[in-house]
Amino acid sequence: MATVLLSSCSPSGEEIYKNPSAPVEERVEDLLSRMTLEEKVGQMNQFVGIEHIKANSASMTEEELKNNTANAFYPGVTEKDVERWTEQGLIGSFLHVLTIEEANYLQSLAMKSRLQIPIIFGIDAIHGNANAPDNTVYPTNIGLACSFDTEMAYKIARQTAKEMRAMNMHWTFNPNVEVARDPRWGRVGETFGEDPYLVTLMGVESVKGYQGDLNRPEDVLACIKHFVGGSQPINGTNGSPTDLSERTIREIFFPPFKAGVDAGAMSLMTAHNELNGIPCHSNEWLMQDVLRNEWKFPGFVVSDWMDIEHIHDLHATAENLKEAFYQSIEAGMDMHMHGIHWNEMVVELVKEGRLSEKRITESVRRILDIKFRLGLFEQPYADEKKSMEIRLSAEHRATALEAARNSIVLLKNDGVLPLDASKYKRVLVTGINANDMNVLGDWSAVQKNENVSTILQGLQQIAPDTRFDFVDQGWDPRNMDQRKVNEAAALAKQVDLNIVVAGEYMMRFRWADRTDGEDTDRSDIDLVGLQNELIEKVAASGKPTILILVNGRPLGVEWAAENLPAIVEAWAPGMYAGQAVAEILYGKVNPTAKLAITIPRSVGQVQMIYNHKPSQYFHPYVVKPSTPLWPFGHGLSYTTYDYSDLRISSKEIAADGTVDVQVKITNTGNRDGVEITQLYIRDTYSSVTRPVKELKDFARIPLKAGESKAVTFTITPDKLGFYDKNMKWIIEPGEFKIMVGPSSSDEALLTETFTVKK
Repeated sequence: MATVLLSSCSPSGEEIYKNPSAPVEERVEDLLSRMTLEEKVGQMNQFVGIEHIKANSASMTEEELKNNTANAFYPGVTEKDVERWTEQGLIGSFLHVLTIEEANYLQSLAMKSRLQIPIIFGIDAIHGNANAPDNTVYPTNIGLACSFDTEMAYKIARQTAKEMRAMNMHWTFNPNVEVARDPRWGRVGETFGEDPYLVTLMGVESVKGYQGDLNRPEDVLACIKHFVGGSQPINGTNGSPTDLSERTIREIFFPPFKAGVDAGAMSLMTAHNELNGIPCHSNEWLMQDVLRNEWKFPGFVVSDWMDIEHIHDLHATAENLKEAFYQSIEAGMDMHMHGIHWNEMVVELVKEGRLSEKRITESVRRILDIKFRLGLFEQPYADEKKSMEIRLSAEHRATALEAARNSIVLLKNDGVLPLDASKYKRVLVTGINANDMNVLGDWSAVQKNENVSTILQGLQQIAPDTRFDFVDQGWDPRNMDQRKVNEAAALAKQVDLNIVVAGEYMMRFRWADRTDGEDTDRSDIDLVGLQNELIEKVAASGKPTILILVNGRPLGVEWAAENLPAIVEAWAPGMYAGQAVAEILYGKVNPTAKLAITIPRSVGQVQMIYNHKPSQYFHPYVVKPSTPLWPFGHGLSYTTYDYSDLRISSKEIAADGTVDVQVKITNTGNRDGVEITQLYIRDTYSSVTRPVKELKDFARIPLKAGESKAVTFTITPDKLGFYDKNMKWIIEPGEFKIMVGPSSSDEALLTETFTVKK
């Protein structure tokens, strides 16, 4: 990145952009009129923070940089160079700044620049601002989705925004509204699952929670990502090609993004992958035709990590780096994440006449609009003394615990749960995730021990009179010790009950050792290492054995499903993981969560989704079943629910009409609970093939023991439409099947039909 000498002259007259009472639009235009080309291009560029540069330049090689999408430095560039460019107004944004002290320091450098344009700090605040130390860590997105609690999604986003602003962070790279359709993909855990409707609602509430009206000191910029298709890669690996029909793109993958735009999301990140042969980062159809022209998106588009460079060095659709920058900007890109050649090369492209300065100004206008709306010109700093009054507050901690309780899915229970502490006085606890901070999940920094409840600690807290014998299997599933497995197997015979806490390893500070998370994709979905052997040997003791899974992706634990009496899918429940899991095991909390994603038996069943087309299992698999281990929407409780009296308000409606669906739900057990009831629809006969069922509504229904409630859903026209042969959105006349019940499984559903008139 070349150093550019800037002119000190500026237009005469009032500096409107410095007047907080002036309209934002006028402030933006006034500032744009004062900016040099170099300053404009600088606003379009993002860098990693100087502490990040220091740490990684000391520990990484240039060769390691090529495939690493979490850590970076700039060969030949020192932190002093970055500081100087910030003072010159040539950097518009930073990411990977993880402390309030560094954020305030970098902002102070920007305040020395000619125009004093503040930095906007972006951070991967995926489930709380957990990627930075000393913040509230909520359950990961997949766990949150299993709560089917859209109000909780809003609340977590709102609290996260407050904690971010308390650290001088302004922009979260969340929500991830990709629809996860391949369990091999390592990023399943940061999504809201496999269903477009559920993903849409969770994403919308997250956007609203983060952004508010983008005018308050506690608001932050949301970023809907990754646009689009990266969650169904051809081989399950992050960033590999995606080949999808326009029908699938528009029906499955676009709806959460369109809804996010409609909800007011003001930034969007394009996807690593190519889509049907065109890299998403140079895809004019995505960024211009759809996003800008169809959806009228007013915000700015940011690249993902070095993905503009990959147009040249990976996809090979640009013959050099400069051409890659040209293709991306021409296609609609507004901000570059991240690097040193952007400024000089983009300036050259303008001076050569290939890019117009007007095009550059369009992007900068969008970026400056957000900086003004967030109040960064008036409040570029955060108060270091007050920061911890907001972060990890009692209110936020209470939310994290409630969310954790509601995110944990009871997959199987043959009666051993809830545990009777008087019966099971001595309990073996073992497994890689039994006593490790890994329960925080991906996108989590190492937190203080006192701010994390491990599974073992939670058990000891909730059942203090029980003797828990712990056999440590280490944190690394790939390097388990056979002697420790054998030790656990021997001890299992001496206790009353066994608890094995298995799953994946996700902590980012051991990037190369993870088995789950960003860029940690699998060729199978089995438990890694000696974990299956551990489970089988412990269960061979003849004592009741409970399996708890801590992971981000669905795992094919078929042997355990067939042989163990109880299995709990905890996902990554966050800072109160141990307490929440233990409360459920001992019946202090009645589990409510239901799967937001199907769990296959093995990788051989991929693709395994509930909303498949009718012909998908016309010829079933031989030898092994064609059914999943557990279907979408499945989740058990310590009480039982009965569904009855399914009624619809009309058997025939017009295409623009509505129909009410009512069902009676009764808690037939002896415990209070919350039932997540689900409504599915199928177009019985249609001009193009339609899924066997699609989730179109759901509700969390609290029911006391013995209580009944009538639940009413309203089916509106938008829930009945689809794209016809000519890719036009229509509602066809004919019969529609309504299905209501506790999961997507056919045998669990009550059914009715109605007809849309011609």
